[in-house]
Amino acid sequence: QLFQQMQLHGLNPNKITFISILDACASIAAIAEGKEAHANIVHCGFESDVVVATALVDMYGKSGSLDDARSVFDKIQKRDVVSWTAM
Repeated sequence: QLFQQMQLHGLNPNKITFISILDACASIAAIAEGKEAHANIVHCGFESDVVVATALVDMYGKSGSLDDARSVFDKIQKRDVVSWTAM
């Protein structure tokens, strides 16, 4: 809801916004909201960012959607120790 209000006020989300949203979704296993955030991440062009992608892997994993976690992980071009650990 806050994310939508932010957008209504003309503020565009950045990487930190999405990482925070994904962390909140992961903490309560809110998979529907996480998938909505994922769609917004793709729309904004942040999916290729290793930090954002790792947050997606973490959110999907904690939400029990391991196939989605693996799908995002497989698309990370330069995996680091954090992305490997999240997977």
